[in-house]
Amino acid sequence: MSGPNFVKVAFLWVLALAAPAAAQPGAAEVSLTIDTAHPGARIEPAIQGQFAEHLGRGIYEGIWVGPGSRIPNTNGYRNDVLAALRRIHVPVIRWPGGCFADEYDWRDGIGPRAQRPSRINTHWGGVLETNAVGTHEFLNFTEALGADAYVSGNVGSLPPRAMAEWFEYMTTDAHSTLGDERRRNGRERPWRIRYFGIGNETWGCGGNMRAEYAADIQRRYQTFIATPTGTPPVIRVASGSYDDNYDFTEVMMREAGHQMGALSLHYYTITGNWDHKGAALGFSEAEWATTLAHAMRMDEIVTRHSAIMDRYDPDHHVALFVDEWGTWYDAEGGSNPGFLFQQNSLRDAEVAAVTLDIFHRHTDRVKLAAIAQMVNVLQAMILTDGPRMLTTPTYHVFDMYQVFQGATPYPAHVDGPRYRMAGHDLPMVDASAARGTDGRLYLALVNLDPHRAAHVTTALTGTATGRILTGPAMDAHNTFEAPNAVHPIPYAGSNAGGRLSFDLPARSVAVVAVQ
Repeated sequence: MSGPNFVKVAFLWVLALAAPAAAQPGAAEVSLTIDTAHPGARIEPAIQGQFAEHLGRGIYEGIWVGPGSRIPNTNGYRNDVLAALRRIHVPVIRWPGGCFADEYDWRDGIGPRAQRPSRINTHWGGVLETNAVGTHEFLNFTEALGADAYVSGNVGSLPPRAMAEWFEYMTTDAHSTLGDERRRNGRERPWRIRYFGIGNETWGCGGNMRAEYAADIQRRYQTFIATPTGTPPVIRVASGSYDDNYDFTEVMMREAGHQMGALSLHYYTITGNWDHKGAALGFSEAEWATTLAHAMRMDEIVTRHSAIMDRYDPDHHVALFVDEWGTWYDAEGGSNPGFLFQQNSLRDAEVAAVTLDIFHRHTDRVKLAAIAQMVNVLQAMILTDGPRMLTTPTYHVFDMYQVFQGATPYPAHVDGPRYRMAGHDLPMVDASAARGTDGRLYLALVNLDPHRAAHVTTALTGTATGRILTGPAMDAHNTFEAPNAVHPIPYAGSNAGGRLSFDLPARSVAVVAVQ
């Protein structure tokens, strides 16, 4: 539903939720226990990382419109997108891919833009890649946002020397041939590259390699990434496994575990199968439950890959980077299927929230994650249409979860009814708790049931205020005609008998600070 009727329904829904919290008739009774005696490893801000690939309208039109565009911009970057991303304090951005990384020659993207070659983007839609956004444009973009750069190198179609030269071009302060070439192209001082990926999906679009060969490639290529003297070391990220392909992780850790700083893992949430992934909107409750069940499988997948890593790296020198994750549906009708454009609904917000909660439970190993992708592609933060821009329900979850960046997590135990649908058995309420860098205790509460409210009781004292995100339907979403139909509103807990409790509407995500 969209248009005036949708706006009216959403407005009335927001008015209803803005009233003081009160126990709702028929609400399920849920208890939440926070174990503050057993803090976990720090929640690295990079867990809320982003991914920007040369794919569809993710880079061009999404981030970059060029300095001559009528769309308000700063040096070619959209002002509205810059402002929205600054508000959520994006910690790290991965670029240029993705599958695109292993057909990318970095030299195509430097020098005067008018002289850069055009190439066919064979992975994504067969469109022309103008290379208007290259090394300088991307790294200046990360600096403008205050984000770290995570650059993915090409091991699929370029030799190690090309990767080494790119790294030197970006990072050297010396007056070498490559350092001086960078200066002639407009950048005097070197950039700081905190993360460098040794390829992408070597098991698939990055070269269709066997695990043993991929491990040898990792050992070989990483040798030539030389960190300049006197600068912090770069984290070399090995191209790792996907889903439940545990054998790939086994081989990578056994054969190359000492030649990496992190190992990547990719896991996408789909509703159906890879041929028919499901619709982004207009889905049934069975599809709602299936999507959330598949999202929550992230816990099992991270647990089992981590267990393999523990055998080879018991001291946790190698981090696990879940550097591609999120929902993947069938492309929107009328769009180029190679552009992977999809709408983003309240269901996606719940997927984002439960996934971030899972990462909070695995901070001993998961140190970075990157949702796919930042703008106009898959589970995006932002959608654009010419001069128009909107933020999605997923964006609002990342906004609300900012308080967990750098926080210290605590085990959170939820005891209550289950949400059962279409053969899936899920906790009705998911929760996360952490002590923020400001010293306050923060709670995230997610009600996965699309119909039933929950009354969550705790042993905590004091007061709790924050924000809640919900909507009038499972597929409630923002459109360019109604860009604020789904957005967070103020929310507070109740204090009866000296104990905090929370009344969670159906299909909602709340984050509160306990005072």
